[in-house]
Amino acid sequence: MLYHLFDYLKDLFDIPGAGMMKFISFRAACAMIFSLLFALFVGKKIIRLLQRKQIGDQIRDLGIEGMMQKKDTPTMGGIIILLSILIPVLLFARLNNVYLILMIVTTVWLGGIGFIDDYIKVFKKNKQGLSGKTKIVGQVSLGIIVGMVLYLNKDVVVLEKVPAGTADAKVNVIGNSKICTKESKSTKTTIPFFKDNEFDYSMLSPGKGKAKQIGGWIIFVLATIFIITAVSNGANLTDGLDGLLTGTSIIIGTTLGIFAYLSGNMIYSDYLNIMYIPSTGELVVFMSAFIGALVGFLWYNSYPAQVFMGDTGSLALGGIIAVFAIVIRKELLIPVLCGIFFVESISVILQVYWFKFTKKRTGVGKRILKMTPLHHHFQKQGNAGIDAYIQKPLKALPESKITVRFWIVAILLALITVVTLKVR
Repeated sequence: MLYHLFDYLKDLFDIPGAGMMKFISFRAACAMIFSLLFALFVGKKIIRLLQRKQIGDQIRDLGIEGMMQKKDTPTMGGIIILLSILIPVLLFARLNNVYLILMIVTTVWLGGIGFIDDYIKVFKKNKQGLSGKTKIVGQVSLGIIVGMVLYLNKDVVVLEKVPAGTADAKVNVIGNSKICTKESKSTKTTIPFFKDNEFDYSMLSPGKGKAKQIGGWIIFVLATIFIITAVSNGANLTDGLDGLLTGTSIIIGTTLGIFAYLSGNMIYSDYLNIMYIPSTGELVVFMSAFIGALVGFLWYNSYPAQVFMGDTGSLALGGIIAVFAIVIRKELLIPVLCGIFFVESISVILQVYWFKFTKKRTGVGKRILKMTPLHHHFQKQGNAGIDAYIQKPLKALPESKITVRFWIVAILLALITVVTLKVR
């Protein structure tokens, strides 16, 4: 909004300093500062409102030390995160950017689903909240929207290097060299650790020519649906300790912001030999607001938490990360970058499967871990009457220690992800 306003004022009155809004770095810094301050100051008022309305989280007694002390801690704090993202983005970003519009839709869409889920739990006193099938339908619907927009919108293109003299190609001067490029609707994405680090979804499609390209886009849309659903649910499962999901998402968001900046800059993308995607640089403004909002929220969400984000926040954070990675063509890096989400999800899947399998075969269900998701495993005392294959650590770890150690692992995974830019 302010970008368009200052652009108009500069053309009309030539106001000194109005041109600063044209720089992504300046607007990204403004968005981060605004979102951080908004989360800190307005967030405090929202927390007080939640307390007055007695919107407390319903805590299950899992036999974990300190768990029941969290009873009646305000939930639905994800509202703070969503507002702290959306308001700065609307103020400082270029609102005619298709990628930015997709990120706004994602934030509102999954935030809305999470809000309904929290509302049912808190106000309707239904611990189950929104049914799992309804959540999946919402996530799949968003995946279809994102995939189809990326397929159909004419502004969604990548610039590929082509031989000189190719039809419709443009010559770009970078330093002392000239590069011939051509815009194309492509189903290519980045694949880590390989020299030719691009994978084309159309390679998985049968047929030839136009049919093969259409098949590639169908596979891309299906992959988009799967990724959004998986990462969103993975983030939701990770949100079990004070500050765990918030801090992990800050680390992941910072890494994706770096990728967006590099992918949207022709000079850096050429130097690093990565895909140049026009207009994705604007996403840096969105991710800056995302990071600022989470840092501000962490002020209240760190141990001992004064507010929980609830599904309002966790579903939205996972969806934002997934869609952001998809639009900058880095979705195949998610298993590494979002390794915490991935392991948390796998721990639950394996635990449930193995319990049902052993119960069916022997009549007594057995567990692999003391408790899932994985972070709860470290909170339980070993050999305390739980029939689990993995009992270590025998001594329960403090919640804050588990959270910080998970953050450290997330930082390590982020560094490995960044290194993939050059290790090929």
